[in-house]
This record gives sequence, structure tokens and C-alpha cells, in this order.
Amino acid sequence: MTRPPALEISALTVRYGDIVAVADLDLTIPAGSTVALLGPNGAGKSTIVNAVLGLLPVATGAVQILGRDPHEAVRAGCVGAMLQHGGLPSETKVGEVLALVRRSFPQQWALDDLLVTAGIDGLLGRPVEALSGGQRQRVLLALALAGAPPLLLLDEPTSAMDVEGRRAFWTTMRGLAERGHTVVFATHHLDEADAVADRVVVIADGRVIADGSAAQVKSGVAGRTISFTADPGRRLDGLPAVSAVTWHGDTVTLATADADATLRALLSDDGSLPDLEVRGASLEDAVLSLTSTIGATR
Repeated sequence: MTRPPALEISALTVRYGDIVAVADLDLTIPAGSTVALLGPNGAGKSTIVNAVLGLLPVATGAVQILGRDPHEAVRAGCVGAMLQHGGLPSETKVGEVLALVRRSFPQQWALDDLLVTAGIDGLLGRPVEALSGGQRQRVLLALALAGAPPLLLLDEPTSAMDVEGRRAFWTTMRGLAERGHTVVFATHHLDEADAVADRVVVIADGRVIADGSAAQVKSGVAGRTISFTADPGRRLDGLPAVSAVTWHGDTVTLATADADATLRALLSDDGSLPDLEVRGASLEDAVLSLTSTIGATR
């Protein structure tokens, strides 16, 4: 028997009054994938997540989670979620909230393993009001995992975390993916998407405008950057194929459409390029290029 996709969205349209937030969107995510939803504010990422969870009325189209209707899938514990504006009840302790949520699921993640996986071991007796921003996000993750869901939906999950907390969080996500969970997350931290996701879906104006691995999305953006250490007085105008020159102290970065031609000119001019580094487009460059092209065609 063929295993159904973890998430299947067909011709989904969501409206807020006269505003179309998601427009005729199709997206299929196989089980076991780690997928990043990227795009600017207002692109429709959070709307997609909320529609998948059955929290928004759908104008047209359909959503299925592991072959089930969203409401049925949520009741069955097939999906766990961390929403961008998720909250915790006040005047309670972490252990009390976690126990309440775990009892609501037909299948529960073993408590000891859940505490270690979510990184909240030692917080059960902590009042909710005493949690730091990063700890609060970790508790919300534990609640999302309480029913051992095969699909996990995350909307800006690391927004309140420091660098160390973000690194630990994504280590946890990689561990979940290795266990076979499907992880779908929306983020503005494109370095996280590049490092963690095996698939990137770029959204703009409620539509999918790019879909593939991070490397595939980046490869669609032409040009390279060349950086090296140079005397700030060195003249670099007139170099072939260079569209921009940026200085940071004694480090210069050149944006070029033809790295080979630019490098040949630099070497023939001076012959010395200390700390030379040639890079392709970053994921941020690619997403900005894609979404700005969409904006220019409106």
C-alpha cells in the first residue's frame, strides 16, 4: 500500500474579505521531509500553516494530512504545531500544562524522552511566567510533540531564541527528521533554512514561485561575489562584469556577472588578492531576487 503524503494541498485559495492571501496553491510534501517555507512578510506563509491546521476557512481547494481532513488529523494527533503567536496559560507550571496537553492525545510521547527531546528537562516545576523567551519556545515545542505527531508545523519557531538556543533547536529538528517525522517550518532566518531544510518552497503573493533544494534555488540566481583584502585607495572602477563594489574596512566585495573575467582583470592589474574568496548567491540573495522580480511585475 502506497504511503500517503504527509501534507497535500490542492488548489488552495484563502481570502480575508476582498484580499486574496493564498491563490490556487498546490503543494505536496512526502513523509519524512524537512521543508522550509520562505518569503517576505505578507507572502502567505502563516496563512498556509493556519489553513493546514483547519484554523481558517478555505475559499476553494483542499488540504489533507496523511490522507485525512485537517480537523480529523488534528484530533487523531497526526500533526503538532508551534504557531507564531502561540501562548501559554498564566498562573500555571510547565509540568501542569504539559500533563494537560498530553492527556488530550490518544497516543503520547514518552515523558522522559519528550523532556530530553524538547530540552525542557528540569523545567517542569517552573512557573510559566518565569520562563525566558527561549525556554518558552522549548515548552511550546514539547506541547507540539506531546502526541508524537508524524507531521510538525512550525511558524517562526526560533524568533525568541538567542544564537545558542537556535543552534540547539535545529539540532533537535534534525534528530526528529532522522526519526522519520516530517518537519515543515516558516522562517525569516534563511541561514537556518539553508542549513536544515532538504527542500525550500518560496512563497510570494500567496503563490509558490520556487520549489527545490536550497542549492537548486540558489543556482537560479546569476552572478558571484568576489572578496579580498585591499588598500582602500585601490581603484576598482571599470572592472569587467562588475555591477557593485562594497567596502568593509580593508575588505572589498565585488558583485560580478562573470567571475572569471573579473578575476583575470584583477590579477593582470595587481597580481595580489590576499584572503580571496569567490561565492555564489546565498539563499537570501536568491529569495530577494525572486520576490523582488514578482513585486516588479505587479
